[in-house]
Amino acid sequence: MIEDDAPVFVISVAATLAGMHPQTLRQYDRLGLVTPTRSGGGGRRYSARDVALLREVQRLSQEEGVNLAGIKRIIELENHVQALQERLVEVHAELEGTRAALATAHSTAVASLRRDLVPLRDSALVVWKPDRGR
Repeated sequence: MIEDDAPVFVISVAATLAGMHPQTLRQYDRLGLVTPTRSGGGGRRYSARDVALLREVQRLSQEEGVNLAGIKRIIELENHVQALQERLVEVHAELEGTRAALATAHSTAVASLRRDLVPLRDSALVVWKPDRGR
C-alpha cells in the first residue's frame, strides 16, 4: 500500500485527479497553497494528500467563495492546529510517564521508610525536657 504522503503523481495526473488544469496546480505551487515535492530533474510530484488538499482548495474557492489569500491562511491555521494537537498528545504521554515515575518513587520511598522503622512493644513513652537555667 502506498502512503498518503508518498510523491507518486506527476502534475498531469494530479491535475486530472483534482479536476483542475495543470497550470492551476503550478499557480497554487507558486502561491504556496499546495507545495509538491520535486523529483531529481525538478519535476513536481504530488501525493494523495496533495491531491486531497487541491480538492479542498477548489471547494473553498468555488463553494465557499474564499479567495486564494484566505485559503492560504486557512491551510496554515489547519496545519498549526494539527501540529498543536500532535504536541498535546505528546505532552499527555509525557505527563502519564511522569505520573507513573512519581508513583513508583513514592512507593519506593514509603517502602524504604517502613524498613527503617523498628516496632516497639511493651514500652513507655518518656518525654524529656531539658532544664533551663540550672
